[in-house]
Amino acid sequence: MPAKLTDPWFLGGVEVSNRVVLAPLAGIGNWFVRLQAKRFGAGLVVSEMVSSFAVHYGNERTCRELLRIHPDEHPVSVQLFGHDADVMASAAEAVAAAGADLIDINMGCPVPKVCKTGAGAALLDDPDRAVALAAAAAHGSGLPVTVKLRPGQRPGERGGVELARRLVEEAGVAGLCIHPRHASQRHSGAPDYDLARRMVEELPVPVLISGGLHTADRARDAYERTGAAAVLLARGSLGNPWLFEQVLGTREDEPDRDEILAELDWVIDCAVEHLGAERAGRYLRKFYPWYVERLGGGKQLQAALQTAPALDDVRALLAPAPAALPARGEAIAGMRSLQGRQRTDPQRARSDRRYTPAPTSAGAVATPANAGFFLRPERTQDRS
Repeated sequence: MPAKLTDPWFLGGVEVSNRVVLAPLAGIGNWFVRLQAKRFGAGLVVSEMVSSFAVHYGNERTCRELLRIHPDEHPVSVQLFGHDADVMASAAEAVAAAGADLIDINMGCPVPKVCKTGAGAALLDDPDRAVALAAAAAHGSGLPVTVKLRPGQRPGERGGVELARRLVEEAGVAGLCIHPRHASQRHSGAPDYDLARRMVEELPVPVLISGGLHTADRARDAYERTGAAAVLLARGSLGNPWLFEQVLGTREDEPDRDEILAELDWVIDCAVEHLGAERAGRYLRKFYPWYVERLGGGKQLQAALQTAPALDDVRALLAPAPAALPARGEAIAGMRSLQGRQRTDPQRARSDRRYTPAPTSAGAVATPANAGFFLRPERTQDRS
C-alpha cells in the first residue's frame, strides 16, 4: 500500500514526521520562514541557498543570519551551492556545527550569476565535479547529503538523470530531489512527472518531487503520479503557510482575514528580531504582496505598503479593512503624521501555538497613544 503524505519516514537516518517539505527558497527561506512552515505542519524544512564560499571564508552576515537555526525547526536541512570540493567540505563542516540535520546541494539553479561560477545547474554538464562536491560535503560534515537537480539544461537532455545515478552510486547521497523541468524552463511549462516516476522506480534512495505544486490538489496529484518519497512546497507556500495543512489534510478551508493579518504580524515581529527594524522594513517588502493578494487587497494597498516609511506605518495601513482604505495620497499623508510617535515593544506571549513569537522577538501592542493603528485581531479558533 502506498505511503500516505502523513506517514513518517527516514531520510539518511533522520526521522521525518510526514512527507510534506518546505523547499529551499532563495533569498527567502531563513529561520523564521522555515519555522512558519514547521508551525503549519511541514515535516522537514530546507534553508535558502547558501554560498559555500561565503561560509568557508567566514562572511559574518552569511554565518550569523543564514546559518541561524531555531530550536523548533528540526529536522532542518541547509542547502549549499558552489563549485570547489575543498571549499564545500569546509562549508559543510561549518553547517554541521551550526546544528543542521542534513545538507542539500543545489545542482539545479538556472540563474546565470550562479551558473557562470560553475555551480547550480551548470553542474549538470560537469558530472565529475558534481560527484566530488557531494562526496566532499558528506566527508566534511558527517551528515546525510541530498542533492536537488533537474533533468538537464534543455528539453530532451537527460544529463541530470545520469548524474542522479552517479550521485547515488559514487557519492553515496542519501536522497535526491528532482524538479522535473529543464533548466532552460526555469519555473514555466509543465513538469515531467512521468520522468520523475521513472527516477523514483530506478533509484535506490528516496526521491522527492518539486515544481508546480502551487495547490493542495497539485501536490497530492504529483505525489500519487510519481510515487515520490515526499513533496516540496515552494512558491505556492509564500504568504500561504496554510497550504501545508491543506496538503496534509488537516485543513480544508481558506484562512480568514484575521488569520492572514495575524500571520503577517508574526512575520513582521520575527523579521524585526532577526534584522532590526530598519533592515526588516526593506526586507519585508517582498512579503507584503503575497499576503495582500490573499486579503484581496489591490494596487493601492500594495503601493502604500511598499512606500511606507516605517513598520509602524505598515501596521497602521493594515489595521483598516482594505475596502475602506483611504486614497493613496491620504494614506501617505497619514503615515507621515505617524512619524515620531513613540511605541513600546514588550515581549508578547500568545497562548495559541500558531502565533507564539520566536524567542526574543518583540511586537507592538495597542496603547492609548496608538490604539486603532496596530493590528491585533483576536484568535478564536485553534486549527492544530
